[in-house]
Amino acid sequence: MFTGLVQTIGVVVEASRGSGLRLGITARDWAYQPAPGDSICVSGVCLTLAKPLGTEVMAFDVVEETLARTTLGALRTGSRVNLERALAVGDLLGGHMVQGHVDGVGLVERVQTGADYRLWVRPPAPLMECIVPKGSIALDGVSLTIAASDPDTGLFEVALIPTTLAKTTLGQARAGDRCNLETDIMAKTVLHYLRHFATARA
Repeated sequence: MFTGLVQTIGVVVEASRGSGLRLGITARDWAYQPAPGDSICVSGVCLTLAKPLGTEVMAFDVVEETLARTTLGALRTGSRVNLERALAVGDLLGGHMVQGHVDGVGLVERVQTGADYRLWVRPPAPLMECIVPKGSIALDGVSLTIAASDPDTGLFEVALIPTTLAKTTLGQARAGDRCNLETDIMAKTVLHYLRHFATARA
């Protein structure tokens, strides 16, 4: 479990395909010292740390199922990724409850820069019903508040503060970019119950 508050930006130093994808990521300014078996959120995807590649490189094995459902397959040497360690009991929950289980890949349709910095994102159509105005969403692992959601256009909108732009990869987002989306767990749970159980119990 994570909070969606990115702790550092890592850089991909290895992305080799085999049976899945072997990722090597370095984060030299990260005070956290992960151990093999730890869960790390990599741009919104919960991955398990494998045996480190030397003293400064974290290694992850990404299976085909994850590659099919996320943007991780597009990572290359030099790509930047958002990193967050797993939440510990007693930690402050400054963002929202994020599982690192990506619901779908969205497309950045428009970027508005300047003082009122905003992104317009098109999610897969089935996710729109879980994207609630003023609710929460994780975008590439970043906890954000949904500024607006328009089912007619199929877009939702988020506003980005300067800290988010500086401390995450979203400051480099451009129209046409793909991004990992995780909708709010409470919205998904309520929707699932109403759809599958509420009518039967009534």
